[in-house]
Amino acid sequence: MAPPPLPLFSPSLKQPPPPPWLHGPNIPASVTPPNHIEAPSKPQNDPKPQRKNSSSNNPLTAGVPGGRTRRAVLGIIRRVRSLELSDPPNTKPRPTASSSTIPFNLPIDRPQGGHEEERGRRNGKERPTSRAVPWSAARDEDLKVALRREKKVREPTPAERVLEAAELQRLRRAARGMDKWVRAKKAGVTDEVVEDVQREWSSGQELAGVRVVEPLRRCMDRAREILETKSGGLVVWTKGDIHFVANIQKVPVLRCTIPESQRTYGSISESLSNGNGDAHGAFREIDQSIGVHTYEAPIEGTLYEREVNRLLDSLGPRFIDWWWNTPLPVDADLLPQVVPGYKTPFRQCPPGVRPTLADGELTYLRKLARPLPTHFALGENTKLQGLAAAILKLWEKSLIAKIAVKVGIQNTRNEQMAWNLKHLTGGTIILRNKAFIILYRGKDFLPGGVKRSVIEQEAWVDAQQVKEEEARLTVIDSLQIYAGLPSEESSVGTFREYQDFQVNHVHETTENNQAMIELEAEKHRLEKELKDQERRLFILTKKIERSNQALAKLHSSWNPSEPSSDKELLTEEEMMIFRKIGLKMDEHVLLGIRGIFDGVIEEIHQHWKHKEIVKVITKQTRAYQITYTSMLLEVETGGMLIATQKLTNSHAIILYRGKNYRRRTKSEPSNLLTKREALRRSVEVQRRGSMKYYVWERQKSIEELNWRLLS
Repeated sequence: MAPPPLPLFSPSLKQPPPPPWLHGPNIPASVTPPNHIEAPSKPQNDPKPQRKNSSSNNPLTAGVPGGRTRRAVLGIIRRVRSLELSDPPNTKPRPTASSSTIPFNLPIDRPQGGHEEERGRRNGKERPTSRAVPWSAARDEDLKVALRREKKVREPTPAERVLEAAELQRLRRAARGMDKWVRAKKAGVTDEVVEDVQREWSSGQELAGVRVVEPLRRCMDRAREILETKSGGLVVWTKGDIHFVANIQKVPVLRCTIPESQRTYGSISESLSNGNGDAHGAFREIDQSIGVHTYEAPIEGTLYEREVNRLLDSLGPRFIDWWWNTPLPVDADLLPQVVPGYKTPFRQCPPGVRPTLADGELTYLRKLARPLPTHFALGENTKLQGLAAAILKLWEKSLIAKIAVKVGIQNTRNEQMAWNLKHLTGGTIILRNKAFIILYRGKDFLPGGVKRSVIEQEAWVDAQQVKEEEARLTVIDSLQIYAGLPSEESSVGTFREYQDFQVNHVHETTENNQAMIELEAEKHRLEKELKDQERRLFILTKKIERSNQALAKLHSSWNPSEPSSDKELLTEEEMMIFRKIGLKMDEHVLLGIRGIFDGVIEEIHQHWKHKEIVKVITKQTRAYQITYTSMLLEVETGGMLIATQKLTNSHAIILYRGKNYRRRTKSEPSNLLTKREALRRSVEVQRRGSMKYYVWERQKSIEELNWRLLS
């Protein structure tokens, strides 16, 4: 039985018992070891007690700083491992299968003779175990343990397999000192790039650098393969995005292990190393197989890879400038542009199945297309009948056709490509962007064998109906001869009745009454549009009424002043002088969208406090608005209107305060709108004007629709 727990903040200096796994499974935690000596109690009068080494009593935390931090836990783990190696092993019976708890007194490492001891334990024998720790149970119970992933072995390059080590190091040292290279553009390793590499070799250089850009830079191993295949050389060193290619004819090799594809392109260097040295002419005489080289499927690989290569080989020539890994897609530009007798395939949806795709189905198909290899690489916009025929052949094995758009080719439009392929194949576009076009064959797609079976079955049904009709007519004729029945024939419920109905009604409606159907459809469309325009006119009318009510409410708080009958008289000379003075003034009062309100009048009086003339600038353009504003300012301020002058982008209103001017007091109540009310009034007036214009447009549209309906 375990001892009772110590009270919180106990004054006793007795150390707590050590964990049970530190002294073996045979010593209980409650029993004190025989060689354990308790520390004597310290005297109370000792001011400076000596620090004792408690490593024997508390070996886990002795000398481990940091408390319960990560550093302290790591120190505890190191000490537990050291204890495991230092303590002798103990035997402990293995728990039975009926035990509900998992033991933790099992060793971390399995002994060397693990298999023999496992067989012995099955026969009833027990094996000795080492020091137990809590986390060793999972390993001994044969549970799953996370294993470290093995590092992939790097495959040697062709240059490392062919060249000697010393020669390869010499070439790499020479490549480190090169500062010139050929730039391969977006189109990849084109004929121009190969020509530049051959020109470098023909000038006496044994190395040529080629800098690769996007998208071929994403896979430098694939770029190396393309460069070696087209140039006929060996890539001896790669620095970032630059490949250094060595002329294989000037480099000693260990053995003749040059790939067949490089031997084909090897004639390039021979033609360029002639006495004339005409690189351009020699390159033009090269066989065109450089751009049309067919991809040879490797024998190695999984069954899936071999099947994909076999399927793509049956569709057409491969695109060797592909910037991703294998399998290489089919070069759609090399397929025939026009296929004689090509037609959009016959489609028929199964009964009870909708041909359209739901959102969930579209998402599933897009996820399904992500890991699939690319089937075609396309660079042309039109004349895609050969590609459409290849897609139909692919759809017999796959639900999805994945097409990549070639980069570095001018005037490529993925929208036009997708539209042409959709109308040629009848498929569904589930994804289209600047890089890929993915086509789904559709739920109504019929493979070649199924399509032929459906067509043959329909033809057989038609032939049977014709035979039944002929047999029925023969029987009727015989009955008329022997039984003397009337010669009137009845076609009720026969195939002839169906044919007559098709001829007399369906085709007649389609051909003769097509104009009447279009007229009825146009009339229905006009009536619907007329109803919509009337509804919009009604809504606008209601809005104008609400705007009028809001303006009336604002105008109720505005009480304009009446013009004074006692006005001062000014001579023409005084009027001219005041006009010149006002036009030359720099200070002015600006009228905004709020118009005239109490703040404007107060500002004019502030100007008149120091000067007799004030200049008011307004942005209004219409003459009646300017006249109304000038008259209203004259009445509300009590001054005299001198002139209204046209400026460059505005108008100036000049006011004179008068000889008998008296400054208004602040206690006088204002009969004009406040600044906030003036803004609301301006917005409502502008809004009402816009709605009146739209009302006029709606009325005009309604009149036009009524005229079209009557005509």
